[in-house]
Amino acid sequence: MAKSNYITRAGWNALDQELKYLWKEERPKVTQAVSDAAALGDRSENAEYIYGKRRLREIDRRVRFLMKRLEVLQIVDYHPRQEGKVFFGAWVGLETEDGELKQYRIVGCDEFDPAKNWISVDSPVARALIGKTLDDEVSVNTPSGKITYFINRIWYEK
Repeated sequence: MAKSNYITRAGWNALDQELKYLWKEERPKVTQAVSDAAALGDRSENAEYIYGKRRLREIDRRVRFLMKRLEVLQIVDYHPRQEGKVFFGAWVGLETEDGELKQYRIVGCDEFDPAKNWISVDSPVARALIGKTLDDEVSVNTPSGKITYFINRIWYEK
């Protein structure tokens, strides 16, 4: 399954800040450290040199990824027409048949964070919720079986 190219403005800004930090701050520091370590002589047994080169490759890989990803991402901003329905960027309050309450925010795959209850728009739960309204019943097939949710709240960060 291909991942979507949607992202919130805050998510895009965070990725852009990471790219700028890696390119303008982290990479020059590591490059200088590698240069200093190389000046010490034998590079084959120089841990600082070996680690620094490895870290440079990691930074360069992440910078390339971020540059390509930021080019294709589409920022989705809140619009008043979204009120009352679940769309990208929505916070959704759910209740299970057992009365358990959950809330999720639907975000792009580049910014999902289970610790914050942010789920990817590509996840089964988010796909089931998109387009639904308050008091709708939503069934989601999960690895542990079918779960039914009732939507009891929808809101957006403006």
